[in-house]
Parts: sequence; C-alpha cells; structure tokens
Amino acid sequence: MKKLAYIACLFATATLTSCELDAPSKSSMSDDVIFSTEGLADAAVMGIHQSFFDTNSYRGRFIPYFGINNDCEILNNYGGIKTPETDKEGQLVVYAATPTNTHMNTANNAWAKLYEGIERANKAIESIKKYGNIDNAPMMGQLYGELLTLRGMIYYDLVKAWGDVPARFEPTTSEDIYLPRTDRYTILTHVMQDLEEAEKYLGWPNENKYTQSVERCSKTFAKGLRARCALFLAGKAQWPDELAEAKAKITDEVRRELYQTALNCCKEIIDSKKNQLESKFEDIFRKLCKEETKAGSESIYELPFSDGRGRVLFTWGGRHTKVDQWTGQARGGANGPTPTLWYDYNKNDIRRDITLLPYTWDDGQKAILKGSGGGWNFGKLRYEWMSRRVTSTNDDGINFQVMRYADILLMAAECENELNGPTNAFQYLEEVLLRAYPSNVVRSIKDDAMASKDAFFKTIVDERKFEFAGEALRKVDLMRWGLLKKAMEETKNKMRDLANRTGYYKDYPKKVYYNEGLGFDNTKADEYEVYGLEYGDTDAEGAAKYDKSTNLFVLTGTPENDNKVNAYIDNYYIGDPDQKQFWPIWKIFIDGSNEKLVNYYGY
Repeated sequence: MKKLAYIACLFATATLTSCELDAPSKSSMSDDVIFSTEGLADAAVMGIHQSFFDTNSYRGRFIPYFGINNDCEILNNYGGIKTPETDKEGQLVVYAATPTNTHMNTANNAWAKLYEGIERANKAIESIKKYGNIDNAPMMGQLYGELLTLRGMIYYDLVKAWGDVPARFEPTTSEDIYLPRTDRYTILTHVMQDLEEAEKYLGWPNENKYTQSVERCSKTFAKGLRARCALFLAGKAQWPDELAEAKAKITDEVRRELYQTALNCCKEIIDSKKNQLESKFEDIFRKLCKEETKAGSESIYELPFSDGRGRVLFTWGGRHTKVDQWTGQARGGANGPTPTLWYDYNKNDIRRDITLLPYTWDDGQKAILKGSGGGWNFGKLRYEWMSRRVTSTNDDGINFQVMRYADILLMAAECENELNGPTNAFQYLEEVLLRAYPSNVVRSIKDDAMASKDAFFKTIVDERKFEFAGEALRKVDLMRWGLLKKAMEETKNKMRDLANRTGYYKDYPKKVYYNEGLGFDNTKADEYEVYGLEYGDTDAEGAAKYDKSTNLFVLTGTPENDNKVNAYIDNYYIGDPDQKQFWPIWKIFIDGSNEKLVNYYGY
C-alpha cells in the first residue's frame, strides 16, 4: 500500500514549503501556479493530512479516546484503578471530562489541529475553484472533490465529538477570526451539500489514478459520509438548551427526508457494485495489518499513516507486554472490549473469535501466550499479522479504517426499515449475516427480525455491535439511537452478574483455564487453548484438562469481596452518559475566543 501521509511536500497554508520539485521556487509560488498545476494541487490536498497526523491530533488524541466508553468498547488500561479526578485519560471516557483536562487542554490538540485542517482545506478549495479549471480537467475536479470530502469528514468528527461547533467554510479574514458556535443542523446540512457537489467530481474506486488507493477519497466515500451525516442529524443525540430553536428544525418530515437521503446514498453505492464485502471477515483486518487493502474491496477509506507514524495497533490492537519478534514496542490493548461482550455473541458467529482475544502476548522474544490478568483485548488488529516489524517506540504505521462496505449495507438496512418497514430491508442485512453465521442461524435471525419494524431495528442494534466492535463506531450509533445510557446501564448490570455468576452467567465456570502449549507451537495464537468461556464448560473439567487457570478481569470473584472488580464496575462511567455525550471545548480555546465561545451541558 502506498503511504501518502508524509509525501515530500506538505502545504501549511496552501503555499509550498521547501521541497525538491521541478517547479518555481517558493518565493515565486502563487495560488494561480499551484492550483493550475495538478502535481502541486495534489500536494495541497495531501497537506491537509499533516493536520490529521500531528502528535496530538487524530494520531494521539482523537483515535484513542473518542467514542470510549460504551457497551462494547472501554479504555482497557483504566479499569477503575485510577480515579477520573486524577487520571487525564480516564476523564475523557467516563463522561467526566473537564475543560481543563490536561491531556486535551493544549494549543496543539485535536480541536486546534482539526480546525487547522479546515483552514487549509478552505484556502485550497477557494483557489482550485478559481484556477483549477475543475469542470474541464477531470483530475483537478477529483482533487476539488477530495478537498470538499476531507473538510466534510473533519466537520463530521467535530460535531460527533463536541456537538455544535464554530463553522467556517471560507478562509479566515481579519473580520472573522473569532466565531461563536454554529448549530449542527446548519453545519451538517452544509456538509451534505458539499458532499453532493463532491460526488460530481470524484471517481468511483479504480476509476482514475487517485481512486486506485483506499487512502484517497472516492465517490463511494463521499456518498457514505453523506449517509452518516444524515443519520446523525436525524438521530436523538443530546442537544443543548441554548439551541432549542435549531433542534426544532428537525421535524418528523425533515427526519424522514434525512433517512431517505442516507438510503439513496447507500443504494447508489450498492447498485454501482464498485465495492464488495470480503468473503472472509478475518481478511478485512489481516489485509489492513499487512497493508494490502485494495480500492474496490470492503475498505472504502483509510487515514494513511506512514510506516513510522500512527498509533492504531498501539490503541486498538492485541496487547504485547514485551518487545517480541513482531514488535519494536511493548504496546497494544490501550482500548479493549467490555468483559461481557464475548457472551453477547452467538457462539457460531465467526466474528467473535476474530474480534475478541482472552490473552496477551508475553515473555519477550518467545512471545508465549499467557492468560490475561488485565482483561480482554480486541483482536481485529494484531502485530503478528503485520508484514513488517514495528520500528517506533510509540507508532506502528497501520492505517485507521474510517469506513468499510459492511457499514453501507447496514445503514441501508436501517434506513429502509425506518422508512418502509422490514420487508425490503433484510436483503441488505442478509449479506452481512451470511458471512458471519451458518445459514440456519441466519434463518432464525430473519424470523425474529421480520416480525415487526421494532424487531428489525433491535436486530440492527445488535448486528452493528457485533460487526463493528473495536472500530470506534458504537458510541455514535448509541447516541443517535437515544440508547447510550440505557445500553451502558444494561452492560454495568451484566458485569455485576458476570462477576457474581448470577443471572445469565450462573452456569459458567468461575475460572478460565488455559494451556500454554505442551506440544503446541507457542508462537501461534490460534494454537493457544482456552477453556471456560463457553456455556456448558465446568470448573471440574477445566481443572482436570488444563494446567493453569486465570481470572480474566471481572470474570471471577464478587464485587463485595474484590475491590478491583468493584472499582472497575463503578468507574465504567462517572457522569451521566446522556447528559455528557459530548466533550467540552477546552479552556485554552474558550479563553482565546474573544468571549465568542461558551461551553454547554453544564461544563
């Protein structure tokens, strides 16, 4: 996969920095030269990515912390050991963030970097429209479409993390340096119009030289992003009292129009047949780790980290406690699954054992697998699946997959059901189910889902969890469905039942047993045997068959007698998830706003 994050030339403010090109020197560079020359205009497009990948932008702040905690994803190294008052990372995920959070309240943080990217995009959009001859030069039109799409992605991320934010769609002038918040209806409506415009210029995957890579924006991504924006705006995410008038604009009629927009976008993608599901669920993530994803496959768009940049495996990958033959770092597992997620899956769902790992890698170069005393890990991304060794102490260089085709199918199913009921909706859901389950299980799910519109919706809620756990989509789904707090309360109760072996979990063993090898090749995770996680397993059989046992976090002991378990459960969320869905604007930006910016939601 070609890495584009740090190409030699990057634009800071749509003017060329020092680099080696057959082009006029920096002093003679002007917008009419840059944006009438495809190679230079392309560098300006890619220059926006610099804002994405700076240390405290997507790389080290947004990807690790946005969307955590929810009913299937948690900050794995939090675990109730630290309190939100003293733990800067913990604050961000337990709905107890403050404007002075020391991890975020800095001038070079994600908020600033995302707006830096917007400013770069605004300048480039203005100039390429003026000088790029976009209607007659297809590749300049492609670049124009990418600029609109990247700016739209940034605004979508700002809105889903902070709610209603300052909106700037033109380059900054001395008259409008300081802006107040703009309501999300205005922002996302504008973004959706931009994306519709972008679709006219963007190529489908593999249609032109740029869209031969999943690291570039295609027509598929623009349509998929427009669908995401429409569904978020149509949803039930928290609104501040101060913006009641804007919220009132989203009437039932408008909401239906938004669902129709999302459905149309998804159907156009599906009907184009320009993308498709991977035949094997595991291959999505093996190819991502091996940097072999291809345009036109399931992957639609990826943030393109360079080999020595990006903390995607560091954050979402399986844990390696020591440097071993695959890694240059003892990393992975910063985020992990809720301890009850394994039991939510149908045991025949092939996604379960790929998504969830009940172990960590340990023991240095030997990489012997040991029982995980610290909890579960996500397994979609694995150092041992990489084609190269990690060379950085903190970065792994694996791309962050922003969107894949399964999301298009499931959004289509959700929208069709919302608008017209389940009759024609199952065809979209079925493609995802057939990859995950045996045919008899698919028939059973269909029988339940087709009973009513509500039943189908509940199936969508479940299947999106099972499909996307560990991909940072779940919190936004729960927010827009109005289910965030409810789902987390249910998960907390399930944690208590699991720890006590009561309710649904009463017949599961009290311990998990494992065999490190004794005849197995210790370097292969799939030859590591675990016992005690399936219904029908017993402590007696586990103790007799296996040599070792472990207490997977919250799997053993009782909250009354185990302070660690109790703290974990109690600190799963501190604030009210439905009242603190969004992060506050950090104090440094409030103070520097010339009194234009204020915080909502009691921050």
